Amino acid sequence: MRIEGRQRALTILAAAGLALLVADKLILAPLITGWKQRSVRISELRKSITQGAIVLQRESRIRERWEQMRTHTLPDDVSAAENEVLKAFERWSQDSRISISSIKPQWKRAGDDYVILECRADAFGSIETLARFLYNVEKDPLALKVETVEITSRDDNGQQLALALQVSGLLLNPQAQVQ
Repeated sequence: MRIEGRQRALTILAAAGLALLVADKLILAPLITGWKQRSVRISELRKSITQGAIVLQRESRIRERWEQMRTHTLPDDVSAAENEVLKAFERWSQDSRISISSIKPQWKRAGDDYVILECRADAFGSIETLARFLYNVEKDPLALKVETVEITSRDDNGQQLALALQVSGLLLNPQAQVQ
């Protein structure tokens, strides 16, 4: 082979190598990256579809549960709601034979279509009466969330305990204005 032929062959080989390198960097690598991204997106969408199908299958149970929760919220009127919570505290304290020293209800506007009644109660009694009282709060159908519970001893022996309890209740679509 002559030198001119070798140079031409090497030039063609170098140009082909350079063309393959450019094709790899400009065409093949972006295509592979895009393919991987689409595969991840497709798997995310499939997972979302599966979750949506599960929710659709459980629709009737979810709606029933929401209706039950909505009907056990506080009454639509602010004063009636506060009265119902105070009556519930009275019922729980009588059933458990606990002594309530104070109840402090406070309304908080949380959004345009709901408000929250936070109620702090201070009570005292024995460990059995406090346990019964807390059990009554938890099992009551009135939808109240126990926010905090503090129990401290009132005597040296721990026979008399003090309870500081804060509960909150949700009032949907309040009719009366709350400041």
